[in-house]
Amino acid sequence: MYTDNTPRQLPKQRMTFTQRGRQLAKGIVNPIADRLAKWGIIPNLLTVAGLLANILAGLLMAFGKFFWAGAVLLVLGPLDHLDGALARRLNQVSKLGAFLDSTFDRFSESALYLGLLWYFQGQGAQTETILVYLTITGSIMVSYTRARAESLGVDCQIGLMTRLERFLVLLVGLFTGRLTIALGIMAVLTYFTVFQRIRYTKVHLRENEQSD
Repeated sequence: MYTDNTPRQLPKQRMTFTQRGRQLAKGIVNPIADRLAKWGIIPNLLTVAGLLANILAGLLMAFGKFFWAGAVLLVLGPLDHLDGALARRLNQVSKLGAFLDSTFDRFSESALYLGLLWYFQGQGAQTETILVYLTITGSIMVSYTRARAESLGVDCQIGLMTRLERFLVLLVGLFTGRLTIALGIMAVLTYFTVFQRIRYTKVHLRENEQSD
């Protein structure tokens, strides 16, 4: 029986939009982190402030104040990314800090979608309510598939709709009032990202098993 032992070509892991964005923003974020370090600000304070900003934006969405919710996210949203840069500047990077940061990120995003869910439920908008639910579950699964893959030894950071993309699409929806379209895009592409990560992890795990 003939067996083809030629190694399968693994799907190439391209840099995500989030990773590209972080690289491009270093020139802005790092000087701000330096200034915050001089003022004695600690990373955990920024992490909590970022969560509170997202809760505030979620409350504004719940009352239909979409433009102001977008303004809060536009001005205070970057706090979610400054804490990591500040931790590196202060040499306070730790596994616990990374764990807490990721956990607070999930709480922050859930607060935003809860605000939208509250608003659309009150309006009796069934389509938008379903889209919010799909976006919430899709975003959770995007994070879960990466975490689960990494626990199995696969660096799985690929995907079309990671957190930064969701943030930008939501901002556009809030400022333009096209939230149904924004939610539809996020709902579809978060699940597409989940399937991207499942496929990527599957191929890598099979390749590792064959090489053992």
